Amino acid sequence: MSRPPVALGTFPTPVEPAPRLAAALGLGPDDLWVKRDDLTGLGGGGNKVRKLEWTVGAALADGADTLVTTGAAQSNHARLTAAAGARLGLDVVLVLGGPGGPGGSGGAGGSGGSPGGSRSGNLALDGLFGARLAWAGDVDRAGLDAAAAEVCEQLRAAGARPALVPFGGSSTLGARGYVCCGEELRRQVPGLRTAVVALGSGGTMAGLVASLGAEAVLGVDVGAVADPASVVTGFAAPLTAEPVAPERLRIRTDQVGGGYPVLTPAAADALRLAARTEGLVVDPVYTGRALAGLAAAVRDGDVRPGERTVFVHTGGLPGLFGHAAAVAYAESGALPYPADD
Repeated sequence: MSRPPVALGTFPTPVEPAPRLAAALGLGPDDLWVKRDDLTGLGGGGNKVRKLEWTVGAALADGADTLVTTGAAQSNHARLTAAAGARLGLDVVLVLGGPGGPGGSGGAGGSGGSPGGSRSGNLALDGLFGARLAWAGDVDRAGLDAAAAEVCEQLRAAGARPALVPFGGSSTLGARGYVCCGEELRRQVPGLRTAVVALGSGGTMAGLVASLGAEAVLGVDVGAVADPASVVTGFAAPLTAEPVAPERLRIRTDQVGGGYPVLTPAAADALRLAARTEGLVVDPVYTGRALAGLAAAVRDGDVRPGERTVFVHTGGLPGLFGHAAAVAYAESGALPYPADD
């Protein structure tokens, strides 16, 4: 894989052993490793940095002076697009939408998209990085895309040169960032059997599939797209010598629950388990569901003891603080001192 057109992150990210988490899940102490893509450096870190190196690089090559992208109120991708623009001296407009609003029930990286209320989590960082926010209201994906197109037209009329960065940073171009990640994993984890990753907008899993092969990647669907298998294979197809059939993908769909805004019991358990075994923080929407999916895969035998497994930590920590249910759950775990008899 060639180098990305613009450098934004710090790579390769480390791979760390997780023996206590492995034991809690029913794996051997040497079976589980964590790929720390939450430590990519830019803007609080996360998987979107790898994608932005390609998509923003293309925007710069086209002469853009403004980045426009879409997401929900607590979008990790929107936050990192704002950070990329700040580093490169580009204006950024974030077109955000969805039900709930920042002060309501919107989840981290998922639903939530009206002004007012709490602006914690990713929204606080969007403002710190200097992004402008355009609120699209309670619209579906098509409505969000239409709102972004309108913003781009307004910017052009004002003399700007906007580039529209795809939803979630996911496209065949953005997925090239995770081809690079797969190459890192091949070097760092000889004998890798399964890389477990959250499946949101699809580009992260697509790049890993293109690099490691469909049999080596387990995607845990979080409910971001209607047909995740087709989305992943569509992004991956131009990156592989032979197309990957959707039915060959390893995708779990049992962790979606009530959707982005809802902290599922399994994700809540995963948050606490990772924190209390490894001091590792996962978020309530993406990595929490992915870890819950890994736990389910061990229980049903899809991931087995004695096999080398990597949990790809795609970041999302700021979004935890914009998710009221997750914050309340975390705070409920604080114990009094001295302990009650």
